[in-house]
Amino acid sequence: MPNFHAWLDEVRPSPYADQLSLGFRGLRFARALEREYRAHLLDDSFELKRFALSVAMVIWLALAVLDLLVVPASHLAWVLGVRFVVLVILLVCAALILQRRHTHLLLPLSMACILTLGVGAALIVGIVHQVDSGYPYEGLLLVSMAAYFLVGLRLSEALACSLVVLTAYVVAELLAGLPAARLINNVLFLAFGNLTGAVGCYLLEYKSREHFLVSRLMRLLAYHDSLTGLHNRRSFNRQFERLWRQAQRDGKPLALLLCDIDHFKAYNDCYGHQAGDAALQRVGMLIEQAARRPLDMGVRLGGEEFALLLFDIAADEARQRAEALRQSLEAAAIAHRGSDSAEVLTMSIGVACLTPGVQAELEQLYEQADRALYEAKAFGRNQVAA
Repeated sequence: MPNFHAWLDEVRPSPYADQLSLGFRGLRFARALEREYRAHLLDDSFELKRFALSVAMVIWLALAVLDLLVVPASHLAWVLGVRFVVLVILLVCAALILQRRHTHLLLPLSMACILTLGVGAALIVGIVHQVDSGYPYEGLLLVSMAAYFLVGLRLSEALACSLVVLTAYVVAELLAGLPAARLINNVLFLAFGNLTGAVGCYLLEYKSREHFLVSRLMRLLAYHDSLTGLHNRRSFNRQFERLWRQAQRDGKPLALLLCDIDHFKAYNDCYGHQAGDAALQRVGMLIEQAARRPLDMGVRLGGEEFALLLFDIAADEARQRAEALRQSLEAAAIAHRGSDSAEVLTMSIGVACLTPGVQAELEQLYEQADRALYEAKAFGRNQVAA
């Protein structure tokens, strides 16, 4: 694994950074991250699954045409019957996959396609080997390679499918009466081919998991403040517009709390920037605790300026939440002997609440909250204005 430790501390606390630091040579994340990765993998590999399934059906039909030329007439009906059944199963799976409404079935359908192709091919080989031992069996290796590389399966899933296909082949050949020496040779060929595929699949999945963690960390760096872990201004601007449109559709009010730590420059001058960073982190924790609902959002706008965006909340309740936030910082009793407002670190909060409508614009909410914050600071700080 590349050495990520030089910058991992910049994005902690984060489950992605912790997992990257711990490693995952067993191709397994912590439970919550594993669920997130598997959901990401299903969505990310959808186009790959669709392409692989289309190619598989074309190849399967092409091989059916080839069977008409090389399979003895006495067994042709059986071979074509197996090919027809497999094709029907593939078409049913394709119809369900392409609808994309059954996302929870995407993985079992993908495995069903691989198993259907593999077991079907093994049956055909066994049927034809009863009369023609020269009929090629190497196509089974192509099915295994598809499981490892072309369907977006994880290593454990690909290995399980390939093992079932190999077992089906051995059973079919035993029923066909293939000589033991020939069978051992064929099985060894398929086994070593699967081993090569498994090694490649392991490396691909390892890189896929590593890319997943790094990309999530990059998103955190791009849209979250590294000191407090809150959303940054860029993320706030994006989410603000999205929540505004959602509130407009649903007819729900939005509240914006703009927070400013009182006399923070004096705090830094008095206690030093390291203590200032610790104070900002403490305020960030309080803001994060206040943004406890799924659509609420805590933000560090920059310096000592914070924001709290609350979805579907009445004006009175928004003011109460702001007052509770102000009191929580005061109750933390962080000494601030350079403040003119109190003996401890405090904040001023401006509150605005607006229901988006035809006339109301997004900028109005920010302007009103900013005006309220100016009033809170002008009238002595350490208070809430709305």
